[in-house]
Amino acid sequence: MACFPEAEWIEALMNKLNSDERYAQVARNWEGDLLFDIEAGGSLKLPVRFYLDLWHGRCREAYMVEGELKVKPAFILKAPYDNYVRILRGELDPMQALLTRKLSLQGNMAVLMRNIPTVLDFVRCAREITDRYL
Repeated sequence: MACFPEAEWIEALMNKLNSDERYAQVARNWEGDLLFDIEAGGSLKLPVRFYLDLWHGRCREAYMVEGELKVKPAFILKAPYDNYVRILRGELDPMQALLTRKLSLQGNMAVLMRNIPTVLDFVRCAREITDRYL
């Protein structure tokens, strides 16, 4: 279990995604990397960014981004810290957060909408490894 959004959390998420058979099956057709841009707020004093390279049910790379990102991810998800916490606690549905702009998206929304089961199972995995928040 890990504390969101610390470096141990992104490592735990990568391990979970790569060991979870359900995620591997649901996300078997997913191709796309993500940048999670977490805006400071509440108990988070500085913004945090995580990069994940997701490919056919596996996480090939995951790390905390410091400085410039050297790749251009297919998707950038940006929201205040408190909205990410609400999603992880199950208080805010991730798709509803996107549609109500509580979570902003740069990238192809149609791809996400065609892959809702993948998105939801990714969030399930993130919830399962999160036991603390800042």
